[in-house]
Amino acid sequence: MLRQEYSRPDPKRRNVADYRKKQFADPTYKETEYHHRLNFYATPPTADITLEQFEQWAIDRLRILAELEACSFRNKSQAETASHMEPLLKKYLLLEPNSSSSSKLLEERQKDHYSHFILRLAFASTEDLRRRFSRVETMLFRLRLADEGPSEKNAFIQSVNLDCDQVTEDERNKYRAELAAVTGLKKGAEEETWIKVDWERVPDLVESRRVFVKAGKAYVPSKEQASMAIAEFTKRLDRALELTARALPRLDEDDRLTPILDHLSKNFVTPDASYASSSPSVPGADISARNIDTLSTHFPLCMQNLHRTLRRDAHLKHFGRLQYTLFLKGIGLNLEECLIFWRSAFHKITDDTFNKEYRYNVRHTYGDVGGDANRRGGGYSPYSCQKILMEHPPGPGEAHGCPYRHFSLENLTALLQGVGITDRSVLHGVKEDKESQKFHMACNRVFEHIHKNEIKKAKDEGVMTSAQLETIVHPNEYFKRSYLLRNLSRDG
Repeated sequence: MLRQEYSRPDPKRRNVADYRKKQFADPTYKETEYHHRLNFYATPPTADITLEQFEQWAIDRLRILAELEACSFRNKSQAETASHMEPLLKKYLLLEPNSSSSSKLLEERQKDHYSHFILRLAFASTEDLRRRFSRVETMLFRLRLADEGPSEKNAFIQSVNLDCDQVTEDERNKYRAELAAVTGLKKGAEEETWIKVDWERVPDLVESRRVFVKAGKAYVPSKEQASMAIAEFTKRLDRALELTARALPRLDEDDRLTPILDHLSKNFVTPDASYASSSPSVPGADISARNIDTLSTHFPLCMQNLHRTLRRDAHLKHFGRLQYTLFLKGIGLNLEECLIFWRSAFHKITDDTFNKEYRYNVRHTYGDVGGDANRRGGGYSPYSCQKILMEHPPGPGEAHGCPYRHFSLENLTALLQGVGITDRSVLHGVKEDKESQKFHMACNRVFEHIHKNEIKKAKDEGVMTSAQLETIVHPNEYFKRSYLLRNLSRDG
């Protein structure tokens, strides 16, 4: 018995002795090969990338997903969505086909692969985020699949193993009439290649009568197999997101990734957007202290509320002053004019009080005083919608924040009516947007109602492209677009 016990191989010693086999084993980390432009994202990427790439690639994909979601909210058709998204995909998430002679195919596909998995990590934490991520990723996959050439599309579909049975020649002959009825061709059974699957896997095809169903099996022609690929994409992604959610607690140990992922998930409320305040937002406009009242008709509701409160009370509390000052800075109001504006607005206090309590803060916001980093960077950047939504919710007596999020429905409706929005369908749409927490969509709904004639003219005359009219996610972009559209109307 003793001899038998000691004769068992030691697992640790066996591993050491097996080093010659190990050196020829496949490496755990290896460069991914991308045989197709499309991807089911079944295998996580393993190559090294920088933290800058990690964040930027994810932000670029988030822009695309957020705009796709906006197209869905606006009930755009598949064709309208494809047309709207084309310039944005070229800018942020370009994917050339295999037939392209581009030297950047690997780089493009790597970015697509990594950005999907990064956002999968960011949006796996809650059921709502997982559902939204799956929905918009499926929209992106459907868009790309529709744009794919026939040969590349078929090659990809064959590569993903849809777990189906080929329909035999005997079956085609047996159900010749039924298969021909599905395709609308007299020789449909002969000219198509067919597969059969459980009908539950293709409910959309069954509902629209684009397949033949027999004994619980759906007979799917080759031209409809794209729908199967889309359904399978969604199914696999939903399952993968559940697994990712379980693995998330282990990521808490990495203090480099957690803040980035947290930032990205918050941005799904509305995508973040930087705003270049260094260049004039509207060349030729009179951006001066005396003209702010006139310009305020182009402000988004958050800034109109701040402006109206300031004119009523001759005062704003700290976060209101900061949010509004940064916005004014972003539209092109220089420091000297901004100081004049605030001094005249705070007309109930003395010069001495203004200079002691408020003047320094305005100068600090512009980077005129303060630390070296603040001064070199030109002060602080104007707040995006995302930042306004997520940071410093307003308390009693404060006027900052986003009215679509922070106001009661009654107060929001009163504010909208106060700035001239009386259309019942718009007010009802805003109510629904607010209830479903699509705050930036409510703001865009109001913008599109106010500027509907100018937007139509800009599109009809080709003055502004779909990309230039994409969803607004920054108050300063709201102002710039409003001003340009109104002046376009005057020019006409």
